[in-house]
Amino acid sequence: MTIRDAIEVDLPAIVEIYNASIPGRTATADTEPVSIESRRDWFRDHDPTKRPLWVAVDVEAVAGWISFQSFYGRPAYHATAEISVYVAPALQRKGIGRELLARAVERARRLGITTLLAFIFGHNEASLRLFESFGFQRWGVLPALAELDGIERDLIILGRRITE
Repeated sequence: MTIRDAIEVDLPAIVEIYNASIPGRTATADTEPVSIESRRDWFRDHDPTKRPLWVAVDVEAVAGWISFQSFYGRPAYHATAEISVYVAPALQRKGIGRELLARAVERARRLGITTLLAFIFGHNEASLRLFESFGFQRWGVLPALAELDGIERDLIILGRRITE
């Protein structure tokens, strides 16, 4: 498997993986599929030198991705980034998410990032365990913040300081 910067031809696969996560109601607050066109600006906002979007490629196909996004859009948060990880359903539990997250932690400092954040639903135990295995700590809980299929769900804020 190779991890590299995403290029625009990867966008359909990125969107397909994202959309595949929606029915499970554990990884995103979107409840309907998104379109490739609706994600173009989001894709183009990623800067490989500061806020990259990386894909994990397995046998020529995108198997998963990780994105960095600026937190809250204010200058004082310039060294803080939110990360999101998604893996194709058929390839989950094969270490792809772990490799993407390991790379994010390892490269964060070079990207000018000193704090990584993740926002994960409280019922997404697999993702919580994954992030906690990389030293992320629970920094906050937003109780009953999301409603998915009539069920109120907590959003857990996980954080990790990046040190030398």
